[in-house]
Amino acid sequence: MSRIWRCLALAGLVLALLPGGRAALGNGAGPRPISPAEEQFLERHWRMPIAPQGSAPAAFAPLERSLTPRDCGACHPAQYEDWRGSIHARSMGPGIAGQLVELARRDPAGARACLVCHAPLAEQSPLIRAAAGLEANPAFDPALQRDGVVCATCHVRGHQRFGPPPRPGAQGLRVPRGQLPHNGATYTGAYERAEFCAACHQFGPRGPSLNGKPLENTYEEWRTSPAARRGLACQSCHMPDRRHRWRGIHDPEMVKSGVRVTLALDRTRYGPGQRLRATVTVASVNVGHYFPTYVTPRVVVRAVLLGADGQPIASTEQEGIIGRQVPLDLSREIADTRIPPGGRFVLRYDRGLEGPGLTLRVTVTVYPDHFYTGFFATLLETGAGAGEAEIRDALEATRRSPFEIFARDVPLT
Repeated sequence: MSRIWRCLALAGLVLALLPGGRAALGNGAGPRPISPAEEQFLERHWRMPIAPQGSAPAAFAPLERSLTPRDCGACHPAQYEDWRGSIHARSMGPGIAGQLVELARRDPAGARACLVCHAPLAEQSPLIRAAAGLEANPAFDPALQRDGVVCATCHVRGHQRFGPPPRPGAQGLRVPRGQLPHNGATYTGAYERAEFCAACHQFGPRGPSLNGKPLENTYEEWRTSPAARRGLACQSCHMPDRRHRWRGIHDPEMVKSGVRVTLALDRTRYGPGQRLRATVTVASVNVGHYFPTYVTPRVVVRAVLLGADGQPIASTEQEGIIGRQVPLDLSREIADTRIPPGGRFVLRYDRGLEGPGLTLRVTVTVYPDHFYTGFFATLLETGAGAGEAEIRDALEATRRSPFEIFARDVPLT
């Protein structure tokens, strides 16, 4: 393959776990070790790729047989509405779907590997592995594939339902399973553990890595964090009260709740000819992993002087980058300036003030899709093939995604 398509194949896997590369389960640093039953459940549950569901019980109604989220929403409307606005529902959005159009033609096995985490059910893959290799999947549902990480990804195996322990007083506890829709569910505390999320949010030893660190290392970052020591799992922040929203780096309020930005100046007023020394600190106070955890986002801390006319003076601008910087072909790690849990990033600004009417402007801007903005633009320039329209839509979406979490103007002279 050409260099850009080698890049494409890797980038397509950036958000997917390579088969067989799942994180090893461990007790972590939390107060309650994982039980043997929970560990065995997770080993069975996350055997990738997920096996076909097979035939549903004859007594199941069409709604009970369905794997589509909207049908789950008939009885679970709150969970469905949360999921519908989540990043999981968009895991097969135009960015990945546009890449897969050409990748499926050039490298069917590579395309299928992307689906392991982006659309994990066997019924979401056009190909299925057989003794002779990959062959057409008779159970493939294109509409289900476009739904991405669906409810059944986490909750259905062999048409049996699984979930976390019921809340105290749940009505279903008083009804025999045979009288419940889809024969009720099997409950396990594994759904409340961070290890449950590691299946797709932690690359294993065979997964892609740079500079000795997996490209996806979120579970391990959490495992050694203060959050883990306090017994806070991924679900504590990303699924509070069991909400299925999975808010993260694309959500301004979520990001603001995880970091604290402060600006300190060495004096309260300045005169022309004096020197300004300012410190901008971004502290990770409620993030249970590195901020940001992944190679895709970038956070930029900027400081610049505004003239008496209110316009930025270009020669005075200074930037600090928070992120794991990699080239588009993922060939190396350029820099890693991410903030570890409980750590901080500091930008020191030192400038002489050469005239009256000056103002210091400080901003902290989050670019959730920084890597993909450059990647999609390059892909379109070199030829995106049959997926061009979707890649173009994805590029525009990445350009709309940045947001500020801090902005302050301080009059100086």
